[in-house]
Amino acid sequence: MDEDSPVFAQRRRALIDQIVAGGVHDRSVLEVMGAVPRHLFVPGALVSQAYRDTSLPIGGGQTISQPSIVAVMTAALELTHTDRVLEIGTGSGYQTAILSRLAAKVFTIERLRSLAGDAHKRLDALGCCNVVFRIADGSFGWQEHAPYQAILVAATAPEVPRPFVDQLDVGGRLVLPVGTGDVQDLLLVHRTSQGLTTRSLLPCRFVKLIGRHGHAVGNNG
Repeated sequence: MDEDSPVFAQRRRALIDQIVAGGVHDRSVLEVMGAVPRHLFVPGALVSQAYRDTSLPIGGGQTISQPSIVAVMTAALELTHTDRVLEIGTGSGYQTAILSRLAAKVFTIERLRSLAGDAHKRLDALGCCNVVFRIADGSFGWQEHAPYQAILVAATAPEVPRPFVDQLDVGGRLVLPVGTGDVQDLLLVHRTSQGLTTRSLLPCRFVKLIGRHGHAVGNNG
């Protein structure tokens, strides 16, 4: 198959239909997910599984998130083309590619150099020119470019890390999994002029956010 064959396009359409049936109806998110070739973000041996609604291993103990979860998280951010987004956990770069097509600029942090390098190459090849990369402890956020109108965290923390709240603009949205067990709670946090509001979206399973304001190194089981 070529890089984006009709077969892959058909599988993407079927996946989008499944995501819609699951309750996500944000047209902009669905259009972008229908255009971004997820099979380019998974290891070669797993390409045949790229359009199943499941997470897949990408190396380094990390995963590419389940497409329906990507859709829920992205839709919850209610992005506009003027928003500046902070992403914690670049991983394969798939979620980054989705964000880059919906927002003005994406600042993405990955702690594993090998994953960050591969993601950078993929995103460059797709023409995602509004993404800024950093290799660091993502639990600190990225104060230099704050405030952000949206923050998406693709790893679970024991509680909402304070740096993310501090770097969120008034009116901004933060979506992240929180919890210490195998099943976590996907939260949507809004920052208002009066403070924070928090809403639970659904139960989920994510790898751990390793870092000073997340889980300790060596506790990623």
